[in-house]
Amino acid sequence: MNGAETPVQSHMIATGALERRIAGLIAPLAADMGYELVRVHLSGANGRTLQIMAERPDGTMKVEDCEELSHAVSALIDVEDPLDGTFHLEVSSPGIGRPLTRPKDFETWAGFEAKIELSEPLAERKRFRGLLQGFEEGEVLLEMDVEGYDEPQVIGLPFAQMREAKLVMTDALIEESLKRRPHG
Repeated sequence: MNGAETPVQSHMIATGALERRIAGLIAPLAADMGYELVRVHLSGANGRTLQIMAERPDGTMKVEDCEELSHAVSALIDVEDPLDGTFHLEVSSPGIGRPLTRPKDFETWAGFEAKIELSEPLAERKRFRGLLQGFEEGEVLLEMDVEGYDEPQVIGLPFAQMREAKLVMTDALIEESLKRRPHG
């Protein structure tokens, strides 16, 4: 593997047992092709849909990249056969309002607004919204308004308890996403 993160390093890439098995099968293939998995999700859409989000280490993912990865994953799934019956395969980039599934995502998108949901309450709440401030010692750092303080505070949310995290669509995020888009 070329240093890409594997699903074992992030419980949020693939949440269910079958999704984790599929991610474990395709992560080495994707890494060998120069891609990192962002999310693997199996849904009941269109009968049954296997959704794979991936990107290059620099955060880019062109349509041709999606096609290339789709063909390779399709062939691997046909051989390994982890899914019973028929399914639809969708391979895409994470997009602008992307899910945040790996520790590096919280570093890459520091300074942008995010919504985070925990699996267990912290200070009697599960949902948080604020500006990402990075990732440190197993925690996502989030700047947000906290009752009892005049100024926003930076709190640490345990990554191991993250259920879902995604960027909030803002003008600043759209502007930055356009800057990061590959040219040509």
